[in-house]
Amino acid sequence: MNGATMGFLVWAVLGAIMIGFGIRALFMKTAIGFWANIRQFPVNDIKGYNRSTGILFMCYGIIFIVLGLPLLTGQNSPFILLSVLGVMLETIVMMAIYIMVITKKYRG
Repeated sequence: MNGATMGFLVWAVLGAIMIGFGIRALFMKTAIGFWANIRQFPVNDIKGYNRSTGILFMCYGIIFIVLGLPLLTGQNSPFILLSVLGVMLETIVMMAIYIMVITKKYRG
């Protein structure tokens, strides 16, 4: 197994962990926290909130894995920049969706 394949596998495992967080969120009975070390706001519909947040995490993980595909071309490939910039943009979009859509809809 060469280094490019190993790098992509590590990337894919991290994406799978995010997908796992999303699946776990779907089955939680209490509102899950999105931000670290911040008290969760009161939620008016816990099931809907967890479902929305879980889907957001799963989509993030899937897109994260797809953005890692340029790693298979090798470490010195110019396409690696797509992965780095893509993940930065994806993370910003994820936070914006959480704040502007999910928080507004489910704040109790």
